[in-house]
Amino acid sequence: MWRGDPESPQLSKDGDVILGGLFSFHSTWINRQDTYKHKPMPLQCTSLHFREFQFAQAMLFAIEEINNSTDLLPGISLGYKIYDVCGSIARGVKVALALANGNEVFSSSEARCSRPAQVQAIMGETSSSPCMAISTVIGPFYIPMISHFATCACLSDKTKYPSFLRTIPSDYYQSRALAQLVKHYGWTWVGAINTNDDYGNNGMAIFIETAKQLGICLEYSVSVFRTDPPEKILKIVDIIKASTSKVIVAFLSHLDMDMVIHEFSHHNLTGYQWVGSESWIFDSQTPLNSTSNELFTEFWEKLFSCEFKRSKASAGNQRECTGHEDLSGVQNSFTDMSLMPIFNNVYKGVYAVAHAFHNMLSCNKTCNKKILQHIQQVNFKTKEGDEVYFNEYGDPAAKYEIINWQPTKNGIVDFVTVGLHDSSLPADKQLNLLNKSFIWAKNSQQVPLSVCSEKCPPGTRKVLQKGKPVCCYDCLRCAEGEISNITDSIACVRCHPEFWSNERRDACVKKEAEFLSYEEIMGALLTAASLFGTCMTAVVAFIFFRYRQTPVVRANNSELSFLLLFSLTLCFLCSLTFIGRPSEWSCMLRHTAFGITFVLCISCVLGKTIVVLMAFRATLPGSDVMKWFGPAQQKLSVLGFTLIQVIICILWLTISPPFPFKNFKESKEKIILECALGSAVGFWAVLGYIGLLAMLCFILAFLARKLPDNFNEAKFITFSMLIFCAVWITFIPAYVSSPGKFSVAVEIFAILASSFGLLICIFIPKCYIILLKPEKNTKKNMMVRGAPKLS
Repeated sequence: MWRGDPESPQLSKDGDVILGGLFSFHSTWINRQDTYKHKPMPLQCTSLHFREFQFAQAMLFAIEEINNSTDLLPGISLGYKIYDVCGSIARGVKVALALANGNEVFSSSEARCSRPAQVQAIMGETSSSPCMAISTVIGPFYIPMISHFATCACLSDKTKYPSFLRTIPSDYYQSRALAQLVKHYGWTWVGAINTNDDYGNNGMAIFIETAKQLGICLEYSVSVFRTDPPEKILKIVDIIKASTSKVIVAFLSHLDMDMVIHEFSHHNLTGYQWVGSESWIFDSQTPLNSTSNELFTEFWEKLFSCEFKRSKASAGNQRECTGHEDLSGVQNSFTDMSLMPIFNNVYKGVYAVAHAFHNMLSCNKTCNKKILQHIQQVNFKTKEGDEVYFNEYGDPAAKYEIINWQPTKNGIVDFVTVGLHDSSLPADKQLNLLNKSFIWAKNSQQVPLSVCSEKCPPGTRKVLQKGKPVCCYDCLRCAEGEISNITDSIACVRCHPEFWSNERRDACVKKEAEFLSYEEIMGALLTAASLFGTCMTAVVAFIFFRYRQTPVVRANNSELSFLLLFSLTLCFLCSLTFIGRPSEWSCMLRHTAFGITFVLCISCVLGKTIVVLMAFRATLPGSDVMKWFGPAQQKLSVLGFTLIQVIICILWLTISPPFPFKNFKESKEKIILECALGSAVGFWAVLGYIGLLAMLCFILAFLARKLPDNFNEAKFITFSMLIFCAVWITFIPAYVSSPGKFSVAVEIFAILASSFGLLICIFIPKCYIILLKPEKNTKKNMMVRGAPKLS
């Protein structure tokens, strides 16, 4: 066990300029059992650290290289005083004061106040907490302290640590880089453990803040220190045992990490992916116990597993060291150069001091004599091309190598560089990983999974679980008409009205356009009925024309009969305008053509009814009614009634005409293409006028129903009007309640039904007499007592 005087350097050399060095060649250890019994114990330095010795060797190498240089500090030699602070903050402060001997103000004596310091700059320490304490002490004396490995972001505060600088980036950037690395691999559910000191607490606080911004959740976050009681350590182990996360982010010093790994091993906790900070990532094995009191002797013995002969009585089991052992045949953490950039940090720090002195001496007496300000302003490149400078916070550029531990067959752990992180680049380009170089936990080539909830696939959205972090959620399927086409969508997006969600709810597909077409069965049947009615009307017209000189045709006012047949033909044909894809012209044509042709039809029937009534009125003595409703007046009445409907239609088309309309409300999965009315007043005015003429015709025909049986035109008109009114009265509720294309079919059916009613009731009986009962088609048979003569 080594107990040294803190004021006695372990390595030293005189020179014109002296540099101090603070390294923890050994660990500080306090017996836990005695601590629990409240027995004060002296600090005990045990466990030699090869890495710390390498840091010191890097400092010595840089100093010797500068002393042999003819370009940098020519004629000036650098010396050094290197101390082993044994990982103790108290020892580090005491050594720093020893190195700064003479700078403290003990009295008003000017001579004492101006005493020069023993050293011009201090290299080290490795950990953040000692650096904070030491910088606080030497800061007022403006003695630069350059650390190669202290990363706590708090050390960038120049109001508290004005003389502190470092050649390793701040944890402000490292914590963010760790969060980006965790996010890159989709680890959204992680655990966190940190050393309970300034380094661990500050670094973890920044990591947690960044993790929240990136959508990473912490299942637990615990702090630990190597001197914690066993009960606390066991409690942390239980927390990790009960957790479901498989990734642990560790902001630990190498000593605390060593203790945590041992506890994991004792409790058989395996299968975790560790993501670590720079403090422990470089230490692949635990320190070796030591009882030697000479640094190089102890190092050599541990390096080659031998013992130097001290006395005859000190015979041991190991072979004797000769001092000429071959270093090239040794393989351990000391000879591992995979972390050369860390040793290079010490090298850069020494050169920064040398360049500052060189600049200060080169400017003669015209510049500031304080070495600290010159160090803060250095800017040079090393032989390898690395740029060295310090920003206003005393920090270098934030560039990191990402190291992966890869165990080999001989038990040595290789530190393999598998990526880079450069905080000076844009956020999306900072992280550059070589995924194929990773070796994951359990030697699996697959990236470990550490999530609270599985990713929500496209077609679903995340719904947070009550009382749990945002990373714990359920996947809820998107509603109809909504989709999500990305993984872990927080919301479903409603499709455009012309589109609808597919079965998987991950894409919007165009809705099928629905309208009454000629290709479908219903459209084909209605088309056939329309054409059949047209043909039937044409046949009747042909029969009437063929037998136009017969009494039956002449007795029924042949001119109005042919006009009525023409209008019925138009009625049958206008129904075809309702079938097919609605367009601007078809929408305007269908309703106006329907309205005008039906008014023309009803006007003809109304004219025939009036003629019948007037004819029988003319038989009364002294009556001259027929001269007021002769053929000319009959034609004018039909023209007048029709002209009113034409005016209504013109006003409708001018003010607010019908137009094609895409109806998205009737059906979720289809677009109903229909004709909007434009002006509902115009539509109902057209129908109302037709209904008014139909009712007037029905009333007049009803009044003439008791005319002589052989002349039964009025009865047929009455029956036809009864059918017409019944069809259109039932049409209104059926039209209003029918969805989509079925409302169009209802309207076509009403047109065809009323047209067939007029055709059959008025003309078929006459055709029956003409074709099948010609013996009744005589003038005598048409004349009865009291009946008028018609020609």
